[in-house]
Amino acid sequence: MRPEDKRPTTPIVVPQRQSTTVGDSQIPGGEQAANIVRGQIDSIYNNDPELTMPAEQPAAPKNGPVPYTPPAPQNLQLASQQAEVGNPYERTHNEQQHQIQVSAWQKYHSAWQSYYQQYYERYYVSQVHEAKQSLEAQSGEQPKEPVDESISSDEAMYDLRAKLRGRINEQATKVRKSRHFVPIIAALSVMLIFVFLQYNRVIFASVEAYVTPGNMDPSTLIIDPSAQVQVGPEPRLIVPKINVDVPIVWDATAADQNSLNNAMKNGVAWFNIPGASAKPGEVGNFVVSGHSSNDWLDSGDYKFVFARLEQLTEGDVIYVNYNSVRYTYNIVRREVVKPTDVAALVDPTTKPLITLITCVPLGTANERLLVFAEQVSPDPKTAATSTPTPATTSTATKMPGNSPTFLQRLFGIGN
Repeated sequence: MRPEDKRPTTPIVVPQRQSTTVGDSQIPGGEQAANIVRGQIDSIYNNDPELTMPAEQPAAPKNGPVPYTPPAPQNLQLASQQAEVGNPYERTHNEQQHQIQVSAWQKYHSAWQSYYQQYYERYYVSQVHEAKQSLEAQSGEQPKEPVDESISSDEAMYDLRAKLRGRINEQATKVRKSRHFVPIIAALSVMLIFVFLQYNRVIFASVEAYVTPGNMDPSTLIIDPSAQVQVGPEPRLIVPKINVDVPIVWDATAADQNSLNNAMKNGVAWFNIPGASAKPGEVGNFVVSGHSSNDWLDSGDYKFVFARLEQLTEGDVIYVNYNSVRYTYNIVRREVVKPTDVAALVDPTTKPLITLITCVPLGTANERLLVFAEQVSPDPKTAATSTPTPATTSTATKMPGNSPTFLQRLFGIGN
């Protein structure tokens, strides 16, 4: 047996409809109310200004009830269509009621702009917050309190930039403190120091040659080479083109490089060798030597006196003050030789000459530059014969040069 078969069966009782008494007669109670509603609907569709009650029923005879007579049926849909206006849009559209104002559109547009601005502002603030949390997670820091979403976007961006700068500085500090870079930095430092000690004269010579002005007295310049000028007794070498005005040192030993270097600390040294031992005003070759560059550790004020000697050309003028007489020379030629080519200075000439010696290329002592000039004033025909060469100079086999470099000093090698 199915469960529903056990349900109790109760008979369905339909109550009887009550009747309404009208006067002495009775009609069904629902029928009278329905007639009233139908009459009101008919009056609405027929555009009656007043609602009318249904027509009054004839009085019931005294002898008994009169049966209810319903009104004649009407086509409500047809009546509604006939009451409608020609255009259905005109039934609902009211131009005065639905008129759009410009101010209303502006308020509407501003409201949407404000909505989108707040939306994107909150979006970007949330992105910044997520980026900060990611950085904190990578750096191992404890997560901080959530960012207040009420902060402005500018404050959030500033906070993010500050965080990134701190992160970069932290990583740079770790790299600088890393032990892996200590040997490399130490090696580079030692190399830079070595390069400076070995080649500093190249740097300083270039600076002295092209930046530092000369110390020549403008009063020593002579326009007419043959003019006689009153000079002092101090022996000096003057080269106007390269701003040189230095004393001449006579007591150097040509065969001793140390003696020559000591003499060149105080000016230019007289290099007297057999066949080239003349002095100003004497027939023969008057040879002087000066530094073009020297080590920064070396003492002396004339370490770069001939740094610009390479700029001299044929026809330039050289002056020598000796025994209160100024001797004028014109450059006739230049020559680059090896340091051991001492024979290039020996010239069997019948004229008074002067030869300037310095090291080239600039900052090295690989070769020697020789600048030859002939005397033009006083008259070279009146030149005296040169004095005999001291025997101590006969052993010179090398021209003067720069002081030893760092490596040469370190290993005891002479220049």
